[in-house]
Amino acid sequence: MNTERLDNLLDQSGYPALDLAVWREGRPVYRRTAGFKDRRKTVPMPKDCMFKLYSASKVITNTAVMQLIESGKIGPDDELGKYLPAFAEMKVKDGNTVRPAKNKITIRLLQCMSAGLNYEFTAALGGVLVRTQGKATTRELVDAVASSPLDYEPGTHFKYSLAHDVLGAVIEVVSGMRFGEYLQRNIYEPLGMKDTTFRPTKAQRARLTQQYQTIVRKGREIFLPVPMRHPLVDCSKNLEGGGGGIYSTADDYILFADALCNEGLGSNGARILQPESVRLMKQNQLDEARLADFAQLNKRGYGYGLGVRTMMDPSGAGARSPVGEFGWDGAAGAYVLIDTTNRLACFLGMQVFGNDRAYRQFHPAVRDTVYETLGL
Repeated sequence: MNTERLDNLLDQSGYPALDLAVWREGRPVYRRTAGFKDRRKTVPMPKDCMFKLYSASKVITNTAVMQLIESGKIGPDDELGKYLPAFAEMKVKDGNTVRPAKNKITIRLLQCMSAGLNYEFTAALGGVLVRTQGKATTRELVDAVASSPLDYEPGTHFKYSLAHDVLGAVIEVVSGMRFGEYLQRNIYEPLGMKDTTFRPTKAQRARLTQQYQTIVRKGREIFLPVPMRHPLVDCSKNLEGGGGGIYSTADDYILFADALCNEGLGSNGARILQPESVRLMKQNQLDEARLADFAQLNKRGYGYGLGVRTMMDPSGAGARSPVGEFGWDGAAGAYVLIDTTNRLACFLGMQVFGNDRAYRQFHPAVRDTVYETLGL
Protein backbone atom coordinates (compact mmCIF):
# COMPACT_ATOMS: atom_id res chain seq x y z
CA MET A 1 0.00 0.00 0.00
CA ASN A 2 1.46 3.34 -1.08
CA THR A 3 0.73 5.87 1.66
CA GLU A 4 2.69 8.78 0.18
CA ARG A 5 -0.32 10.94 -0.68
CA LEU A 6 -1.90 10.41 2.73
CA ASP A 7 1.42 11.08 4.49
CA ASN A 8 1.88 14.29 2.50
CA LEU A 9 -1.68 15.42 3.20
CA LEU A 10 -1.01 15.29 6.93
CA ASP A 11 2.49 16.75 6.76
CA GLN A 12 1.45 19.65 4.52
CA SER A 13 -1.90 20.42 6.18
CA GLY A 14 -0.60 23.47 8.03
CA TYR A 15 -2.26 22.34 11.27
CA PRO A 16 -0.21 22.28 14.49
CA ALA A 17 -0.99 18.65 15.41
CA LEU A 18 -2.80 15.70 13.82
CA ASP A 19 -3.32 12.03 14.59
CA LEU A 20 -4.96 9.75 12.02
CA ALA A 21 -5.95 6.13 12.62
CA VAL A 22 -7.51 3.95 9.89
CA TRP A 23 -8.85 0.43 10.38
CA ARG A 24 -10.31 -1.94 7.82
CA GLU A 25 -11.97 -5.30 8.42
CA GLY A 26 -11.18 -5.21 12.11
CA ARG A 27 -7.48 -4.43 11.96
CA PRO A 28 -5.26 -1.32 11.71
CA VAL A 29 -4.07 -0.40 8.21
CA TYR A 30 -2.71 3.13 8.74
CA ARG A 31 -1.58 5.22 11.69
CA ARG A 32 0.36 8.46 11.59
CA THR A 33 0.85 11.59 13.64
CA ALA A 34 2.05 14.98 12.41
CA GLY A 35 3.11 18.14 14.18
CA PHE A 36 3.72 18.76 17.86
CA LYS A 37 1.84 18.16 21.11
CA ASP A 38 2.94 21.44 22.71
CA ARG A 39 2.78 25.08 21.66
CA ARG A 40 6.57 25.47 21.74
CA LYS A 41 6.96 22.66 19.20
CA THR A 42 9.35 20.68 21.35
CA VAL A 43 7.33 17.44 21.72
CA PRO A 44 6.49 15.60 18.46
CA MET A 45 2.96 14.17 18.55
CA PRO A 46 3.01 10.89 20.52
CA LYS A 47 0.50 8.19 19.62
CA ASP A 48 -1.04 8.22 23.10
CA CYS A 49 -2.00 11.91 22.89
CA MET A 50 -5.47 12.75 24.18
CA PHE A 51 -8.00 15.00 22.46
CA LYS A 52 -11.20 16.66 23.50
CA LEU A 53 -13.75 15.26 21.08
CA TYR A 54 -16.33 18.04 21.30
CA SER A 55 -19.17 17.03 18.94
CA ALA A 56 -17.50 13.77 17.93
CA SER A 57 -18.91 12.77 21.35
CA LYS A 58 -22.35 12.74 19.74
CA VAL A 59 -21.72 9.47 17.87
CA ILE A 60 -21.00 7.75 21.20
CA THR A 61 -24.08 9.27 22.84
CA ASN A 62 -26.39 8.14 20.06
CA THR A 63 -24.91 4.65 20.12
CA ALA A 64 -25.88 4.50 23.80
CA VAL A 65 -29.41 5.60 22.90
CA MET A 66 -29.63 2.88 20.26
CA GLN A 67 -28.57 0.31 22.88
CA LEU A 68 -31.46 1.36 25.11
CA ILE A 69 -33.86 1.27 22.16
CA GLU A 70 -32.68 -2.27 21.39
CA SER A 71 -33.34 -3.36 24.96
CA GLY A 72 -36.83 -1.86 24.92
CA LYS A 73 -36.07 0.67 27.65
CA ILE A 74 -36.63 3.59 25.28
CA GLY A 75 -38.95 3.88 22.30
CA PRO A 76 -37.65 6.02 19.41
CA ASP A 77 -40.96 7.84 19.19
CA ASP A 78 -41.52 8.13 22.93
CA GLU A 79 -42.27 11.65 24.09
CA LEU A 80 -39.37 13.25 25.91
CA GLY A 81 -41.69 14.27 28.74
CA LYS A 82 -42.06 10.61 29.67
CA TYR A 83 -38.45 10.67 30.91
CA LEU A 84 -37.88 14.36 31.63
CA PRO A 85 -41.17 15.91 32.85
CA ALA A 86 -39.79 19.45 32.47
CA PHE A 87 -40.17 18.98 28.69
CA ALA A 88 -43.77 17.72 28.78
CA GLU A 89 -45.43 21.05 27.96
CA MET A 90 -43.13 23.24 25.90
CA LYS A 91 -43.58 26.76 24.57
CA VAL A 92 -42.45 27.78 21.10
CA LYS A 93 -41.40 31.17 19.73
CA ASP A 94 -43.99 32.82 17.49
CA GLY A 95 -42.77 36.15 16.21
CA ASN A 96 -42.30 38.43 19.20
CA THR A 97 -44.31 36.20 21.50
CA VAL A 98 -44.53 32.56 22.55
CA ARG A 99 -47.32 30.01 22.43
CA PRO A 100 -47.82 26.39 23.48
CA ALA A 101 -46.05 23.98 21.11
CA LYS A 102 -48.39 21.81 19.05
CA ASN A 103 -45.90 18.96 18.57
CA LYS A 104 -44.15 16.95 21.25
CA ILE A 105 -40.40 16.40 21.38
CA THR A 106 -39.56 12.72 20.87
CA ILE A 107 -36.37 10.71 21.28
CA ARG A 108 -36.04 10.44 17.50
CA LEU A 109 -36.40 14.21 17.05
CA LEU A 110 -33.63 14.75 19.59
CA GLN A 111 -31.39 12.30 17.76
CA CYS A 112 -31.90 13.98 14.39
CA MET A 113 -31.61 17.55 15.72
CA SER A 114 -35.22 18.42 14.96
CA ALA A 115 -36.53 19.06 18.48
CA GLY A 116 -36.74 22.88 18.38
CA LEU A 117 -33.72 23.40 20.64
CA ASN A 118 -30.68 25.61 20.04
CA TYR A 119 -27.10 26.04 21.27
CA GLU A 120 -27.62 29.24 23.24
CA PHE A 121 -26.28 29.91 26.73
CA THR A 122 -29.53 31.15 28.25
CA ALA A 123 -30.31 33.08 31.42
CA ALA A 124 -31.87 29.89 32.78
CA LEU A 125 -28.60 27.99 32.35
CA GLY A 126 -26.72 30.84 33.96
CA GLY A 127 -29.17 30.87 36.85
CA VAL A 128 -28.76 27.19 37.69
CA LEU A 129 -24.99 27.57 37.56
CA VAL A 130 -25.14 30.46 40.03
CA ARG A 131 -27.49 28.56 42.32
CA THR A 132 -25.27 25.46 42.35
CA GLN A 133 -22.00 27.45 42.44
CA GLY A 134 -20.89 25.87 39.17
CA LYS A 135 -21.63 22.33 40.28
CA ALA A 136 -24.91 21.68 38.46
CA THR A 137 -25.55 18.10 37.36
CA THR A 138 -26.40 17.02 33.85
CA ARG A 139 -30.05 16.65 34.85
CA GLU A 140 -30.20 20.11 36.49
CA LEU A 141 -28.73 21.80 33.43
CA VAL A 142 -30.98 19.92 31.03
CA ASP A 143 -34.06 20.83 33.05
CA ALA A 144 -32.96 24.47 32.75
CA VAL A 145 -32.89 24.06 28.96
CA ALA A 146 -36.59 23.12 29.14
CA SER A 147 -37.50 26.48 30.67
CA SER A 148 -36.70 28.35 27.45
CA PRO A 149 -39.12 28.42 24.49
CA LEU A 150 -38.34 26.31 21.44
CA ASP A 151 -37.10 27.99 18.29
CA TYR A 152 -39.61 26.11 16.10
CA GLU A 153 -42.25 23.40 16.22
CA PRO A 154 -40.59 20.03 16.86
CA GLY A 155 -40.18 18.04 13.65
CA THR A 156 -40.39 21.00 11.26
CA HIS A 157 -36.73 22.05 10.99
CA PHE A 158 -33.16 20.86 11.53
CA LYS A 159 -31.07 22.97 13.89
CA TYR A 160 -27.79 22.00 15.53
CA SER A 161 -28.41 22.18 19.26
CA LEU A 162 -28.11 20.81 22.78
CA ALA A 163 -30.38 17.91 21.79
CA HIS A 164 -27.74 15.24 22.42
CA ASP A 165 -26.90 16.69 25.82
CA VAL A 166 -30.58 16.23 26.63
CA LEU A 167 -30.25 12.61 25.50
CA GLY A 168 -27.49 12.16 28.08
CA ALA A 169 -29.99 13.08 30.79
CA VAL A 170 -32.52 10.62 29.34
CA ILE A 171 -29.90 7.86 29.52
CA GLU A 172 -29.31 8.70 33.18
CA VAL A 173 -33.02 8.47 33.99
CA VAL A 174 -33.55 5.21 32.10
CA SER A 175 -30.38 3.44 33.22
CA GLY A 176 -30.28 4.68 36.80
CA MET A 177 -26.58 5.51 36.33
CA ARG A 178 -24.60 8.65 35.71
CA PHE A 179 -24.17 9.05 31.98
CA GLY A 180 -20.42 8.49 32.10
CA GLU A 181 -20.88 5.32 34.14
CA TYR A 182 -23.34 3.98 31.57
CA LEU A 183 -20.86 4.62 28.75
CA GLN A 184 -18.05 3.01 30.72
CA ARG A 185 -20.01 -0.18 31.38
CA ASN A 186 -21.71 -0.56 28.03
CA ILE A 187 -19.30 0.83 25.43
CA TYR A 188 -15.81 1.57 26.74
CA GLU A 189 -15.16 -1.54 28.85
CA PRO A 190 -16.63 -4.03 26.35
CA LEU A 191 -14.47 -2.61 23.54
CA GLY A 192 -11.33 -2.20 25.65
CA MET A 193 -11.34 1.61 25.50
CA LYS A 194 -9.11 2.72 28.39
CA ASP A 195 -8.64 6.43 27.70
CA THR A 196 -12.16 7.67 26.95
CA THR A 197 -13.81 9.70 29.70
CA PHE A 198 -15.60 12.87 30.77
CA ARG A 199 -13.00 13.43 33.49
CA PRO A 200 -9.38 12.81 32.56
CA THR A 201 -7.04 11.91 35.39
CA LYS A 202 -4.00 14.05 36.14
CA ALA A 203 -1.87 11.62 34.12
CA GLN A 204 -4.29 11.76 31.19
CA ARG A 205 -4.40 15.56 31.26
CA ALA A 206 -0.62 15.58 30.89
CA ARG A 207 -1.18 13.79 27.56
CA LEU A 208 -3.67 16.35 26.18
CA THR A 209 -2.73 18.07 22.93
CA GLN A 210 -2.47 21.86 23.02
CA GLN A 211 -5.67 23.49 21.76
CA TYR A 212 -5.70 26.44 19.35
CA GLN A 213 -8.03 29.11 17.99
CA THR A 214 -7.78 30.04 14.30
CA ILE A 215 -7.32 33.69 13.38
CA VAL A 216 -7.18 34.66 9.70
CA ARG A 217 -5.08 37.72 8.89
CA LYS A 218 -4.54 38.82 5.29
CA GLY A 219 -5.68 35.39 4.12
CA ARG A 220 -3.21 33.58 6.36
CA GLU A 221 -4.21 31.22 9.16
CA ILE A 222 -2.67 31.92 12.55
CA PHE A 223 -3.11 29.40 15.37
CA LEU A 224 -3.24 30.95 18.83
CA PRO A 225 -3.00 28.66 21.89
CA VAL A 226 -6.18 28.76 24.02
CA PRO A 227 -7.30 26.97 27.19
CA MET A 228 -9.32 23.79 26.75
CA ARG A 229 -12.52 25.26 28.16
CA HIS A 230 -15.82 25.85 26.35
CA PRO A 231 -18.63 27.99 27.87
CA LEU A 232 -21.28 25.29 27.30
CA VAL A 233 -19.30 22.06 27.31
CA ASP A 234 -17.43 22.97 30.50
CA CYS A 235 -19.97 25.18 32.25
CA SER A 236 -20.23 22.87 35.29
CA LYS A 237 -17.75 20.47 36.90
CA ASN A 238 -20.56 17.89 37.22
CA LEU A 239 -21.90 18.11 33.66
CA GLU A 240 -21.45 14.99 31.54
CA GLY A 241 -22.36 16.46 28.18
CA GLY A 242 -23.32 13.97 25.51
CA GLY A 243 -22.99 16.66 22.88
CA GLY A 244 -19.35 17.50 23.39
CA GLY A 245 -17.76 16.64 26.71
CA ILE A 246 -15.81 13.43 26.05
CA TYR A 247 -12.01 13.08 25.88
CA SER A 248 -10.32 10.22 24.03
CA THR A 249 -7.32 9.06 22.02
CA ALA A 250 -7.05 7.87 18.43
CA ASP A 251 -6.30 4.36 19.66
CA ASP A 252 -9.48 4.33 21.76
CA TYR A 253 -11.90 6.03 19.39
CA ILE A 254 -10.89 3.84 16.46
CA LEU A 255 -11.97 0.76 18.47
CA PHE A 256 -15.44 2.32 18.76
CA ALA A 257 -15.59 3.41 15.11
CA ASP A 258 -14.39 -0.02 13.99
CA ALA A 259 -17.18 -1.70 15.95
CA LEU A 260 -19.77 0.44 14.16
CA CYS A 261 -18.23 -0.18 10.71
CA ASN A 262 -18.61 -3.89 11.47
CA GLU A 263 -22.29 -3.30 12.30
CA GLY A 264 -21.82 -3.25 16.04
CA LEU A 265 -19.18 -5.95 16.51
CA GLY A 266 -15.84 -4.94 18.03
CA SER A 267 -12.53 -6.40 16.90
CA ASN A 268 -12.31 -8.21 20.27
CA GLY A 269 -15.66 -9.95 19.70
CA ALA A 270 -17.72 -7.62 21.92
CA ARG A 271 -21.03 -6.58 20.39
CA ILE A 272 -22.25 -3.10 21.32
CA LEU A 273 -25.13 -2.89 18.80
CA GLN A 274 -27.11 -5.18 16.55
CA PRO A 275 -26.68 -4.70 12.78
CA GLU A 276 -30.27 -3.46 12.44
CA SER A 277 -29.55 -0.62 14.87
CA VAL A 278 -26.45 0.51 12.97
CA ARG A 279 -28.40 0.44 9.70
CA LEU A 280 -31.15 2.58 11.26
CA MET A 281 -28.61 4.96 12.76
CA LYS A 282 -27.10 5.75 9.35
CA GLN A 283 -30.47 6.11 7.59
CA ASN A 284 -31.37 9.68 6.63
CA GLN A 285 -34.15 10.98 8.89
CA LEU A 286 -34.73 14.39 7.31
CA ASP A 287 -37.49 15.40 4.93
CA GLU A 288 -36.91 17.93 2.15
CA ALA A 289 -37.44 21.00 4.32
CA ARG A 290 -35.04 19.77 7.03
CA LEU A 291 -32.47 18.68 4.43
CA ALA A 292 -32.48 22.28 3.22
CA ASP A 293 -31.67 23.38 6.78
CA PHE A 294 -28.93 20.76 7.04
CA ALA A 295 -27.41 21.94 3.74
CA GLN A 296 -26.36 25.15 5.51
CA LEU A 297 -23.68 23.10 7.29
CA ASN A 298 -22.01 22.59 3.88
CA LYS A 299 -21.59 18.83 4.12
CA ARG A 300 -22.03 18.15 0.42
CA GLY A 301 -23.76 14.90 -0.45
CA TYR A 302 -24.81 14.14 3.12
CA GLY A 303 -28.10 13.90 4.97
CA TYR A 304 -28.53 13.34 8.69
CA GLY A 305 -29.44 10.13 10.47
CA LEU A 306 -29.71 9.39 14.19
CA GLY A 307 -26.91 11.58 15.48
CA VAL A 308 -24.66 11.22 12.43
CA ARG A 309 -24.18 12.64 8.94
CA THR A 310 -24.91 10.00 6.30
CA MET A 311 -23.80 9.94 2.67
CA MET A 312 -26.73 10.17 0.26
CA ASP A 313 -25.15 11.41 -2.98
CA PRO A 314 -21.46 10.52 -3.44
CA SER A 315 -21.35 11.64 -7.08
CA GLY A 316 -22.89 15.02 -6.26
CA ALA A 317 -20.29 15.52 -3.55
CA GLY A 318 -17.42 14.25 -5.69
CA ALA A 319 -16.75 11.75 -2.90
CA ARG A 320 -15.13 8.32 -3.10
CA SER A 321 -17.13 6.97 -0.17
CA PRO A 322 -20.33 4.96 -0.76
CA VAL A 323 -23.95 5.69 0.10
CA GLY A 324 -24.36 5.13 3.84
CA GLU A 325 -20.86 6.21 4.91
CA PHE A 326 -21.51 8.02 8.18
CA GLY A 327 -19.95 9.76 11.19
CA TRP A 328 -19.48 13.29 12.52
CA ASP A 329 -16.85 15.82 13.56
CA GLY A 330 -16.01 18.16 16.42
CA ALA A 331 -15.66 21.88 17.09
CA ALA A 332 -11.88 21.55 17.32
CA GLY A 333 -11.59 19.51 14.14
CA ALA A 334 -11.91 15.86 15.19
CA TYR A 335 -13.33 13.78 12.32
CA VAL A 336 -14.96 10.36 12.30
CA LEU A 337 -15.71 8.21 9.23
CA ILE A 338 -17.56 4.87 9.40
CA ASP A 339 -18.29 2.73 6.34
CA THR A 340 -20.10 -0.59 6.78
CA THR A 341 -19.89 -1.41 3.05
CA ASN A 342 -16.09 -1.53 3.08
CA ARG A 343 -15.77 -2.23 6.82
CA LEU A 344 -13.68 0.91 7.08
CA ALA A 345 -13.23 3.24 10.05
CA CYS A 346 -11.18 6.43 10.41
CA PHE A 347 -10.55 8.80 13.29
CA LEU A 348 -8.69 12.08 12.91
CA GLY A 349 -7.67 13.88 16.09
CA MET A 350 -6.94 17.61 16.07
CA GLN A 351 -7.50 20.57 18.42
CA VAL A 352 -8.06 23.69 16.31
CA PHE A 353 -11.16 25.84 16.86
CA GLY A 354 -12.75 28.13 14.29
CA ASN A 355 -11.12 26.55 11.26
CA ASP A 356 -13.62 26.50 8.42
CA ARG A 357 -11.04 24.96 6.08
CA ALA A 358 -11.02 21.77 8.15
CA TYR A 359 -14.68 21.05 7.43
CA ARG A 360 -14.91 22.34 3.86
CA GLN A 361 -11.61 21.01 2.51
CA PHE A 362 -9.42 19.01 4.86
CA HIS A 363 -11.93 16.45 6.13
CA PRO A 364 -13.19 15.62 2.61
CA ALA A 365 -9.56 15.40 1.46
CA VAL A 366 -8.74 12.97 4.28
CA ARG A 367 -11.81 10.92 3.39
CA ASP A 368 -11.05 10.67 -0.31
CA THR A 369 -7.31 10.13 0.14
CA VAL A 370 -7.95 7.26 2.55
CA TYR A 371 -10.19 5.56 -0.06
CA GLU A 372 -7.65 6.21 -2.78
CA THR A 373 -4.79 4.84 -0.65
CA LEU A 374 -6.74 1.66 0.07
CA GLY A 375 -7.76 1.26 -3.58
CA LEU A 376 -11.47 1.65 -2.83
